[in-house]
Amino acid sequence: MRVIDYPKDMKNHIGEEFGVSEWVDVDQAMIDKFAEATGDHQWIHVDPQRAKSEMPGGKTIAHGFLTLSLLPRLGATIWSIKHRSRGVNYGLNKMRFTAPVPVGSRVRLTQKLLNAEDVKNDGVRLTFENVIEIEGETQPALIAEALSIAYP
Repeated sequence: MRVIDYPKDMKNHIGEEFGVSEWVDVDQAMIDKFAEATGDHQWIHVDPQRAKSEMPGGKTIAHGFLTLSLLPRLGATIWSIKHRSRGVNYGLNKMRFTAPVPVGSRVRLTQKLLNAEDVKNDGVRLTFENVIEIEGETQPALIAEALSIAYP
């Protein structure tokens, strides 16, 4: 875990790989809870019996947006800012779902700080390259350039 003192100190780390997260299991319960929260009950996610006969690999797959929603959870295991009052998501510049995440997979995140710039109210806008990989696969599940703002 990399610990940075203040949001402004992030500017000293532009271009650096911040690290790799812990592995997280993507099980059917997680997928079903996400489906319930979002209303996306497409069978490829929530019907293991149908997936067994109709999906490549015979398994359900995680929602792409479920994979994306793991960024904060996984990122929290890579770095933190000690003296930060709050942080907010600011959006995405680029994002691609490059491979499906089959149920029973383990995923982890690699982050690289692309930019850190001052914004109003003493905030620092952070731009990270995020790559979520699937254990045992060469193709990542997701590649995203995500932005957030950290405040002292």
